[in-house]
Amino acid sequence: MTDTTALEPGEFFREAWVAGVKKYFPGEPKAGYVAPWAQTPEWERQAAAAVYRQVAEFVRVSGGSTAKLSREQKGRFVALCWIAQIFKHFDSPKPGYVADWDELPQWQRETDSDIFERIEQVI
Repeated sequence: MTDTTALEPGEFFREAWVAGVKKYFPGEPKAGYVAPWAQTPEWERQAAAAVYRQVAEFVRVSGGSTAKLSREQKGRFVALCWIAQIFKHFDSPKPGYVADWDELPQWQRETDSDIFERIEQVI
């Protein structure tokens, strides 16, 4: 794992995603799920940076009150921000790419919640 304090926002997000996938994914994840930052497609780099910034700003404008949110609420926020990025980058995304929280697999919910909490810790 990289020293996340020196990472750009998108790369920080990606490192948190990969860590979550490795922790929660049942079995062997797809290579694209754990590909290093250098191999991440440009649209995904942009999306990761955008969602990082959205979470960071949400934490800032709440005055740190996001600590009172449930883990699920935190994960839902990340998932919703990601869905918006998918729609930004793809005209007709696969339904699984824009699935609502209740339709996401448990490993992805846990990963999204971890991402929020990791960003929250550094803000």
